[in-house]
Amino acid sequence: MFAYTVRRLISGLVLLLVMTLITFVLFFSSPVDPARFTCGKNCTPALIEQNRKALGYDEPVLVQWADFLKGIFAGRTYPDDEALQKAAPEQVIECPAPCLGYSPKSNTLVLDEIQSRAPISASLAIAAFLMWIIGGVTLGATAALLKGTVVDRAIVGMTLFFFAFPTFFIGLFLYTYVALKWELVPLPVYTPIAEGGFTAWLTCLILPATTLALFYLAGYVRMTRAFVLESMGEDYLRTAKAKGLEKRRILFKHTMRAALTPLVTLAGLDLASLLGGAIITETVFNYQGLGALAADSARNYDLPMTVGIVIVLSSLVIVSNIIVDILYAFIDPRVRVG
Repeated sequence: MFAYTVRRLISGLVLLLVMTLITFVLFFSSPVDPARFTCGKNCTPALIEQNRKALGYDEPVLVQWADFLKGIFAGRTYPDDEALQKAAPEQVIECPAPCLGYSPKSNTLVLDEIQSRAPISASLAIAAFLMWIIGGVTLGATAALLKGTVVDRAIVGMTLFFFAFPTFFIGLFLYTYVALKWELVPLPVYTPIAEGGFTAWLTCLILPATTLALFYLAGYVRMTRAFVLESMGEDYLRTAKAKGLEKRRILFKHTMRAALTPLVTLAGLDLASLLGGAIITETVFNYQGLGALAADSARNYDLPMTVGIVIVLSSLVIVSNIIVDILYAFIDPRVRVG
C-alpha cells in the first residue's frame, strides 16, 4: 500500500509540472500581446513596453514558467527588474510564497483574489456534493432493489425529468418561484459563517446547492442503479444468498462495496470540478465565487488571473484523482497489485 501511494504521489507531481508548463505555453504563446491589456485605455507604446518588462512578458515562455515555479516556493517581486525597482521603489509589490502572480488589471495578487472567492465556491460545491451523493446512492440502490416496480419506474422517471433541463433553467425556476414568488426560502445572498452563523450560511446555500445537486443527482441515481444491478448478478453474491446471509449484510458488505468503486472516481472528479466554481449557477444567483472570477478574467483578458485560476483548478483535479486512486486501493485491494 505504501509503495502504491508513493508511486501515485510521484506521478501526480509530474502531472502538476507538465500541467503548469502547458498552461504557460497555451496562454503566453498566443499571438495577442498580454502587455497590451495591462494599462487600459491609457496605453502608450512606451507604457506597454515598460509593463512588458516589469511583468516579465519579454522573456521566453520557458523562462517565465521557471520564474513562476520559483515564485511558488520562494516568492517574487514585481516589477521583476532591478532597474525598475530602483527607479520607482514605492511601486514595488511583494508577492510572498506561494506566489501565483500579480494582476495589473485588478491591481491585486492572484492568490489573494482566489482565496477571497474560494470559500463561496467551496461552500456551494460541498453542500451540493453531499446532497447528490446521499440522494443519488440512496435512490439508485432503492430503485435497483425494487427493479420493475412502480417505485423503480418513478425514481428513474424523476431522474430523466431533472436531467432533461439545463442548470440555468432549474436555477432560474428556483430563484423566481421558490424564493421570489412563493417566498418559501429567503433570497439566496451568500453569508459567511463568521458573519451570520451556521444557520444563515446553510440557508443561503439551499437554492444554489439544490440547483447543482438536481443535475448531478439524476446521473448518480442511474449509475448507482446500474452498478448495483450488475453486482447483484455476480456469482459470489448468489453464493452469499445460498448460504443464508441476511439481505442487509449482502447489500452493504458485498453489493454496495462493489458498486461504490466506479462511483468514487466520478464523485472525486465531479467535486474537484465544482470546487473550481459552477459558472452558470454562480451567475444565476450572483455568487461571486471562483466561477464568476474565471468568467470575468476571461472577459477582461486578465491573463495572470486566468492562468492562476486554471492552474489552481487543474491542481485540484489532479490531487482529487490521486486521492481517488488511493481510496480505490482500500475499497478494492486488487488495485494495489495492478
